[in-house]
Amino acid sequence: MYDPTRLAALVAVAEAGSITRAATRLGFTPPALSQQLAKLEREAGAALLVRHHRGARLTPAGEVLAAHARRVLDEMDRARHELARLAGLSGGRLRVGTFTTAGVHLLPPVLSSFRRSHPDVELTVAEYEPPDGVAAVASGEVDLALTHAYEPAEPFPLPAGVCLEPLLVEELVLVTAPGQLLAGGSGRLRVEELAGRPLISSAPSHPSRKGVEDALAKAGATPAVVCESPGYALVCALVSAGLGVAVVPEMVASMASSPLGVRHLEPPAFRRTISVAHLGDASGPAARSLRALLRAGFARAGG
Repeated sequence: MYDPTRLAALVAVAEAGSITRAATRLGFTPPALSQQLAKLEREAGAALLVRHHRGARLTPAGEVLAAHARRVLDEMDRARHELARLAGLSGGRLRVGTFTTAGVHLLPPVLSSFRRSHPDVELTVAEYEPPDGVAAVASGEVDLALTHAYEPAEPFPLPAGVCLEPLLVEELVLVTAPGQLLAGGSGRLRVEELAGRPLISSAPSHPSRKGVEDALAKAGATPAVVCESPGYALVCALVSAGLGVAVVPEMVASMASSPLGVRHLEPPAFRRTISVAHLGDASGPAARSLRALLRAGFARAGG
């Protein structure tokens, strides 16, 4: 029987594209995660990963096992949710933190499902610009919070007692005004081709984006407009008006209200990971139930 921790490790590598990134998201060291994957390969009797200079990719056997692993992990999350429901969450309060994109596009159906199972639990939702939601969990302002982190970036130290559980990894993509030259073509655009292009960039006060902005600057992208708003709606509107190009999460580009051209970048090293911050074993049954629903709901969103 396969160990669920090792199955989760395989899925994390498949999504992150690297053992190092997967280890960071799961709270392992890279050597410890490699050991778990080696044990899984011995259990499977087949090579599951191929390591290369940019990370790791799954073999055909690894792809087969990862597909089954996702279903197994999803069923385990459903079981946790059902057990929490049977535990009789007949009252109390659940305080949830979120950032704008997740709060608008991903959280509502999950909260709707939670409400159907636990109609007597009082729900409150507060908005936090990452990483403020993590601090809110640590201080007890909320029971759990959706947050995000960008790559490349400096590691963000977690407060004592707070756990960070990755839910969804998405690429950052280039957005342009419709019909602009950079939007043409079906292949990936090399980051170096942004050299000298007018870039709508985030303000230096947004630490979560600093690593991405620094990488774009090294590639030669020239900031034309510095957007002081943490929200992407304004960024996309400025891009659509032809004031520059921007690099935004793929979900933001796909759901933007302004017409945009979209292009994937090469290398695909620019990412955003959406996670839920919580108190681990100190979380109450309502928080544990919502986390199970978040895992299932975000897995479907990622698919």
